[in-house]
Amino acid sequence: MSSRGPLGITRPNQPDRYLLFVTVLLCGAGLVMVTSASVAFAYTQHQSAFYYAERQTVWMVIGFAALFLLSRIDYRRLRPLAPAGAVVAGLLMILVLVPHLGVTVNGARRWFDAGPFGTFEPSELGKLAFAVFIAYWIDRRGPLVGDFQRGFLPFAAMLAGVLVLLMLQKDLGTAIVMGGIFVSAYWAGGGRIRHVVLLVAVLALAFVAVTIVEPYRFARLVSWQNPLADPLGAGFQSTQSIYGLASGGMFGVGIGHSVEKYGWLPEAHTDFIFAIIGEETGLVGTTLVLVGFLFFGWRGYRVAMRAQDTFGVALATGLTTWIAFEALLNMATVTNTIPITGVPLPFFSYGGTALACTLAAVGLLLSIARHGSNGSKNPKRRTDRKPDAPFDSWRRNRWSPVPGARRGASIPR
Repeated sequence: MSSRGPLGITRPNQPDRYLLFVTVLLCGAGLVMVTSASVAFAYTQHQSAFYYAERQTVWMVIGFAALFLLSRIDYRRLRPLAPAGAVVAGLLMILVLVPHLGVTVNGARRWFDAGPFGTFEPSELGKLAFAVFIAYWIDRRGPLVGDFQRGFLPFAAMLAGVLVLLMLQKDLGTAIVMGGIFVSAYWAGGGRIRHVVLLVAVLALAFVAVTIVEPYRFARLVSWQNPLADPLGAGFQSTQSIYGLASGGMFGVGIGHSVEKYGWLPEAHTDFIFAIIGEETGLVGTTLVLVGFLFFGWRGYRVAMRAQDTFGVALATGLTTWIAFEALLNMATVTNTIPITGVPLPFFSYGGTALACTLAAVGLLLSIARHGSNGSKNPKRRTDRKPDAPFDSWRRNRWSPVPGARRGASIPR
């Protein structure tokens, strides 16, 4: 697509430069914090203070290569590849459960051994592959998305299958994020609000149930209510995280001067890196990180609102929800606002697969901004849709950006 310049000259649309800019800033800050948070553990485990920083840098280069490649490709070309990508991701998530193939860490089997690159986590690739597939499925389903039997039930069955695989891997955090990806894409693609509410309620009950029946998850839930009641046991990680955030004060103790990273805070360079950010940069630093992710979410959803087709709307919504929701979950966990969920902080936490897949997702967002916008200031205007296209019908249902199959809309029998 193209837009007209001030002289009436037609020019190709540009990607969202603000989205790219905030991504680069977050990645740069993330690499600094991974280096700082991991030096002690890296030297103890691998006799090299920059062991994790070097591998994070390699994966970041891979991720940015994927970002720029995908940002140049028209995202609509991925439609024919969506089913195959979902099948590959699903098979990898099954194979990781096979003994001697998957790597077990702390009782969870979620990784493959990637040799010098560390480990490979199929569920991170699954977030990307399933986000593309569910957008493709919603686009193909059309107005049937709003039908209970032919839209909602098949969608719920697909989501249930993915969540079962993740629960077999004992990965509740990723299951919650995956639920957010699916539900947000379904709602943005035309799902009825009552179906969304029903699905969220069922998912909430299911997550509570799997938390109660699993002893270590139930212990986390109990310690979350008062981590100081058992500061050396079940509440140790939450307690040390709170200590780290509190000791940072307003401006922090300075980059590289954290005390918690010296064996006091478990997972200091991965899931709990936000506590090190708070300790070393203080309230100012954590607020800037939070604002960065909020700005990212705004730009991502703006891309979704300006997309010209249902595939682009659902895909951009799912990808943005993935990154923004995961960031908020991580920060809520570290601040003990919610029980520990085990999700990383996007762009910050150490983890090569997560970083590369997240940057690839940003590349798709940039592609939607480049190829999926009509260049108009009015996001409701569509040049390649019928006049009564879902996105042009806010008056029919104000609860969904793409209210397909709404009241008054006929469904072919």
